[in-house]
Amino acid sequence: MKREPADVLVALYGRMEINERFSRAAVFGASGGIGGALCEAFAEKGISVWAGSRSGEPDTDTSRGFKFDLEDEDSIASAARIMADDPPDLIVVASGVLTLADGNGPERSFKQIDANAMEEVFRLNSIGPALIAKHMLPLLPRDRDGLFAALSARVGSISDNRLGGWHSYRASKTALNMLIRNFAIEMKRTHKRAVVAALHPGTVDTSLSEPFQTNLPDGQLIEPPEAARNLLNVMARLRPSDSGDAFDWKGDPIPA
Repeated sequence: MKREPADVLVALYGRMEINERFSRAAVFGASGGIGGALCEAFAEKGISVWAGSRSGEPDTDTSRGFKFDLEDEDSIASAARIMADDPPDLIVVASGVLTLADGNGPERSFKQIDANAMEEVFRLNSIGPALIAKHMLPLLPRDRDGLFAALSARVGSISDNRLGGWHSYRASKTALNMLIRNFAIEMKRTHKRAVVAALHPGTVDTSLSEPFQTNLPDGQLIEPPEAARNLLNVMARLRPSDSGDAFDWKGDPIPA
C-alpha cells in the first residue's frame, strides 16, 4: 500500500487536535522522561490520564495512578481491571530499556552477547509491551476511534540497518514492531476504527539516552516536553489505514 508523506497527510486531514479524537489516555511508564511528559501533555489538552508506574503514584494532580511491572503479568491484568469501568481510548506504552540496571549496555559486537542480558532486554522491550496489549487492547472502544501506541526505535528497522551492533536492543525493537503488526491485523476484525502503531520519539534527553548523547549533531537531542508534543501531533493524525506500521516523531513511516 502506498503511503502519503507526512506533509500530505496534514493537507488531507488538517492539524486535528488529539482531544478531538480521544478523551481518556493510559500511559504505561509514566515515571520516565517521555512518559511523564506525555501525561502532562495529555492533561493540558483536557484528556483524562491514567498514569502507570511501579509505585503507582501519579506525578501530577491531573492524573490517576496505577501500579504495574513489565515483568509481572498479574500487575498488568490488575491495572486493566482497575480501568475497566472508565476505559481509555488511547493507550501508550512508554517504557523500555537500553542499558540494564547492572550497567550492561548495548553490545557493539556479537562477541559481547550475553544470554541473560539479552533475555532481560526482550522481556522489557518486547514481551512486556505484548502483555500490556493482551490485557489492554480489549478495552479500546469498538464504535469510535481508539489507539494503542508503543514507543519503538528507528534502529528496529531491518531494511534501514547500516551499522549493526546493539544486537539485543535492535532485535527487541524489531520484535516489538512485528508484534504491533500482528496486533493490528487481529484488531481489524473487531475494532474497525482502532489504530495499533509503533512510534519513534527521536533522541530525547532522558536517562535512557544519556550515556549516548556525546557527539550528537546540533539539534538532534530534544527535551521530553517537545518530544511529547511531537508524538501527540503524530497520534492525532494516525488513521486505521496506518495501523500496524511504525512512524517517527515527524509522522513519517519507518521502513520495516
